[in-house]
Amino acid sequence: MSFLNEKVFEPALNNPRSTPAIKAGINLTRTRMSQRTAFGMVNYFWTAVIGTERSTKFAKEMKRIGLARFEENIDEFRERFGNEWLAQIPANER
Repeated sequence: MSFLNEKVFEPALNNPRSTPAIKAGINLTRTRMSQRTAFGMVNYFWTAVIGTERSTKFAKEMKRIGLARFEENIDEFRERFGNEWLAQIPANER
């Protein structure tokens, strides 16, 4: 969670270009992710990148106003939280 707070959530929340809707969406996403296990957070990240109609509109709006999104952090996220990292999580914590 600290990775996403540093790279996506906090920069968006602290950016003066962020709209109330963007801030609400960021807070909702952060809340939903924090309710999951580490494995669940990684899964949520990839599901969000694939997106739904609503989430892709949200991501486009973030991009339009110049905010970092999950998509800008894919490579680093994949490196840090890939299969090797996931394999370290005990099965009962998934």
